[in-house]
Amino acid sequence: MTNRKRPEDLRSHRWLGVSDLRSFGHRSRLRQFGYDADDWAGRPVIGIINTWSDINPCHTHFKQRVEEVKRGVWSSGGFPVELPAMSLSEPFQKPTTMLYRNLLAMETEELLRSYPIDGAVLMGGCDKTTPGLLMGAESMDLPALFMPAGPMLRGNWGGKTLGSGSDTWKYWADLRAGVITPQDWQEIENGIARSPGHCMTMGTASTMTSAVEALGVTVPGAASIPAADSRHAAMAAQTGRRIVDMVWEDVKLSHILTRTAFLNSITTVLAIGGSTNAIIHLIAMARRIGVKLGLEDFEDLGRRTPLLANIRPSGAYLMEDFFYAGGLPALLRNLGDLIDTSAPTANGRTLGENIERAKVFNDDVIRTRENPIVASDTLAVLFGNLAPDGAVIKPPAAEPRLHKHSGPAVVFENYDDMAARIDDPDLVVDENSVLVLKNAGPQGAPGMPEWGQLPIPKKLLERGVRDMVRISDARMSGTSYGACVLHVAPESFVGGPLALVETGDVIELDVVGRRLTLDVSDQVLDERRAGWQQPPAKYGRGYGALYLEHISQANEGCDFDFLEAGPLTPEPEIH
Repeated sequence: MTNRKRPEDLRSHRWLGVSDLRSFGHRSRLRQFGYDADDWAGRPVIGIINTWSDINPCHTHFKQRVEEVKRGVWSSGGFPVELPAMSLSEPFQKPTTMLYRNLLAMETEELLRSYPIDGAVLMGGCDKTTPGLLMGAESMDLPALFMPAGPMLRGNWGGKTLGSGSDTWKYWADLRAGVITPQDWQEIENGIARSPGHCMTMGTASTMTSAVEALGVTVPGAASIPAADSRHAAMAAQTGRRIVDMVWEDVKLSHILTRTAFLNSITTVLAIGGSTNAIIHLIAMARRIGVKLGLEDFEDLGRRTPLLANIRPSGAYLMEDFFYAGGLPALLRNLGDLIDTSAPTANGRTLGENIERAKVFNDDVIRTRENPIVASDTLAVLFGNLAPDGAVIKPPAAEPRLHKHSGPAVVFENYDDMAARIDDPDLVVDENSVLVLKNAGPQGAPGMPEWGQLPIPKKLLERGVRDMVRISDARMSGTSYGACVLHVAPESFVGGPLALVETGDVIELDVVGRRLTLDVSDQVLDERRAGWQQPPAKYGRGYGALYLEHISQANEGCDFDFLEAGPLTPEPEIH
């Protein structure tokens, strides 16, 4: 290639290739590791950002996978450097990993900037690690490839296939209703998560790794491979080999992450029945690299994109089945002209070239456009006086009878209030009620946790009720389901209309009309607003205080204002 870099063009050359005292120190310290000049001289330095930790079960195999990435880097003439980064463990980190997504993005950006890195492999998969890593790498804009963790194997209980998250909520409701026993519940606990890897339902993890593959910044097919499959190890090595060539070819993220790529990614998320969390993450990722993206894009594409992936919670199968059926490349090919196949990808080919040989091996798992799970409206963006800046719902995950619904609000001021009263036998609630949770948004919770799938009151569960309309400024797990209206913006904590809702107010949901309406006059709302007082901030120091001061709302991606915009950060001086 005529534009192929020379060794002296490498960013790392400033650290390692010049003849001065400081470079002497850098080279002598590499020799302290036991390296010889032949190991690094004239080679691209590849930073491998590894989010492994002892408390992240989704990434338990990353100790081995990083060695396979290194193998690929060495074999292609690169010099690999492993850089551990914050591990956002969805099951364990509280109050929510979403509070720390931007912190991981900052750490990733600064690791890549402050060290002699020419290109990066980003190792992630557990929900917020994917957008966090990509956001940081975008701001640095080096050649970078994402290496997804891969889904875990299917769960099993008594001959029944279990899916993480989705079956947790299902059987928890059954336990509370007395349908299963505590011993059954213990056996489910023992069998639902049985290998390395992230959730094997179409939760946020598989949604985001699939979204990133559709963006073109993984090797083709990477997102669908189960973590325990030997082909996952081969993919890790392939990632290491390709990133070296990307450095020589100077293929930066800004060359790939165009508006076309993001529209392809949204279409993919809709076609796989992906998590509503993808809306927030993709908006943030797009804005990090100067691409205009908003709720209107999700709404526009949602009206014409069919659901083709028959995967829980919207379908019947799991990610392991999806992989055996042909994986994401096969689904992308089935989308046909709904995606722009001319989009460039990180391997130097177009998206169309990457998927042209893809085949579907089970057409019940990966449907055709002529036989979709749902023809359109896999996601709906709602507006109205209760959500001036938007709210979202996943219609296929809700009972159809609730797509158009009107009922009295049952209001909970915060999560603790909800937890204390939801199962109270004296709670005035029935299946027509609308459960409302306030102060669960970006600032209110803080961190916008996955509290949006409010539990059905126990007395209704016992009567067989399994879904009802629930509204909040929270998110919900991608493995969740139900008539849950989420991401209400502006959030209640900052004085959005949700803050003014009172128990007994009638709320109308109209999915077809894309409306979310509080049936209270403007005069009454003005009176309530005059008496409203903002709750005290949860943090007064440290990272929490920084977060509260700079976080944006859900419809804007929940990024920090000073990370989304501002002048370019200069390269570090080396003295």
